[in-house]
Amino acid sequence: MKLIRFGDAGKEKIGVQIEGKNYDVSAFGGDYNEQFFENDGLARLADFVKANRDSLQEVPAGTRFGAPFTRPSKIVCIGLNYKDHAEETGAATPTEPVIFMKATTALVGPNDTVVIPKNSVKTDWEVEFGVVIGKKASYVDEADALDYVAGYVLHNDVSEREFQIERGGTWDKGKGCDTFAPMGPVLTTKDEVADVNNVRLWLKVNGKTYQDGNTKNLIFSIPHIVSYVSQFMTLLPGDVISTGTPAGVGLGFNPPIYLKAGDVIELGADFLGEQRQEVVAYKK
Repeated sequence: MKLIRFGDAGKEKIGVQIEGKNYDVSAFGGDYNEQFFENDGLARLADFVKANRDSLQEVPAGTRFGAPFTRPSKIVCIGLNYKDHAEETGAATPTEPVIFMKATTALVGPNDTVVIPKNSVKTDWEVEFGVVIGKKASYVDEADALDYVAGYVLHNDVSEREFQIERGGTWDKGKGCDTFAPMGPVLTTKDEVADVNNVRLWLKVNGKTYQDGNTKNLIFSIPHIVSYVSQFMTLLPGDVISTGTPAGVGLGFNPPIYLKAGDVIELGADFLGEQRQEVVAYKK
């Protein structure tokens, strides 16, 4: 099953995508939030869709998509999780997963504009495979990790490299700016992804391909990441873990290439759909 949310920002309705078509299921009630996942919402929604399949209304073409879930309690990110990406940035290959947090206020829809922050000169792109938690997870064994997963989502981990690397402290300040977490268009439930460790993901800027990777090249596998993060914090239903980006980010080029107003970012992943963002300059 693929979950969607659609409509104006802040007023999204819930829906599902079936065989490439988008349907309104707002009559089911509620939203795709912590309570939904915690209270067996996926199973109940599947029953609702099955019972009402013939009467579901299709979402009009051109309708805006929001992120496929409401703002989670946290967005946890894994840094330098592809060897080729670590090498292109000049970083050592990590011996344990690198964890940082992304502000939940950065969350936007998959095709919303990306705003270059005030005083930014090094805004960059990162296509990533995101994991959405389905039930409360604490001290989870790796062998059981996927039992705690609801599904997966496409994420552009937009990053400001000067803020992240050159301004001291943690990476978080370069990761959490407004609009820096486009997610969606769908949340694909885990049963629809045959092998989570073999998913292609790609990203283009202005039509040129910069990233073309696969989760089979992750340094730390997705089950390992879910287990590892749960050793340090309780993961709640609806939380997101973004699992890292392959080589091809702007920082990795010589000289580096950074986003500017007017650029168009396109990205996608097997099973997870595609995104498109126009880049605009910050305005007060």
